[in-house]
Amino acid sequence: MAGAVSPAAPGLIAFAALVVANVALAFGPWFVRATEVGPVAAGFWRLMLAMPFLIALAVQQGARPTRLSRGVWIGLIVGGVCFAADLGSWHLGIRRTTLANATLFGNAATLIFPIYGFLVARTWPTRTQGWALVLAAAGATLLLGRSYQLDAKNLVGDLFCILAGLLYTVYFILMARARATLAPLSALTLSTLAGIVPLLVFALAMGERVMPSHWGPLIGLALCSQVLGQGLMIYALGRFSPLVIGIALLIQPVVAGVVGWLVYGERLGAADLAGVVMVAVALVLVRRGPPPEVPLEDTLDTPDFERQETV
Repeated sequence: MAGAVSPAAPGLIAFAALVVANVALAFGPWFVRATEVGPVAAGFWRLMLAMPFLIALAVQQGARPTRLSRGVWIGLIVGGVCFAADLGSWHLGIRRTTLANATLFGNAATLIFPIYGFLVARTWPTRTQGWALVLAAAGATLLLGRSYQLDAKNLVGDLFCILAGLLYTVYFILMARARATLAPLSALTLSTLAGIVPLLVFALAMGERVMPSHWGPLIGLALCSQVLGQGLMIYALGRFSPLVIGIALLIQPVVAGVVGWLVYGERLGAADLAGVVMVAVALVLVRRGPPPEVPLEDTLDTPDFERQETV
């Protein structure tokens, strides 16, 4: 399955898509808590219910069945499994910590991925970027300590969310490789398909309840997080600089924190706010500096990939 890659065209529509994507993704933890199935099963339904919409959107954008190299298929399948493990870990963490922390640590890839970029490009981070990573680590440590002080279970939830962030980093790396050949929406559709069975197997192995009696929260999770959130995020990616994308990502923990405050009474203290601000500043700083001369995907050693003009 492939589709034509549209050229970057920053503008009001693209910016609105970026904002709406982050707001939609921020509501994911709320839907997970509202479901009556297990947290891993919720991840399964998020992907399963989203598939018809993703396929329809991919076809509407010109995607057609096409022959892919073995390397692309391996990347998509492994990426889908990593995304499944990411969702499973994140959903487990969502029910054990605050919505703000779950969203913040679940997006740890926004800090870890630049480190991978440094290694691939074989360049050391700038002084500003180095300070950003130190600041992020300090802010994350402060949030972890506060979670443990409030409730030891929160720390367990934070660790699950950090694991999810690490798994999402692997998924992001593999998708960066796949997107060197595939259009973004096609890559998202195929990787989503690859993650469905692993999540179902994980849920059954853990003895979770899989079949719901009320579908509303699960449908909301699939449409809001996977179709609207991920779909618009991919549309916006490549149309803005990493700095703009990084600042926009900060919408998620803010929205999640407000939802947690209003719905669950998860009030943020001064230490929590300080930790959030430290990580937020780090997210901005780590994206500052001169842009790389060569796109990241062009620096990857992907001999099995066959770059196509129309995919």
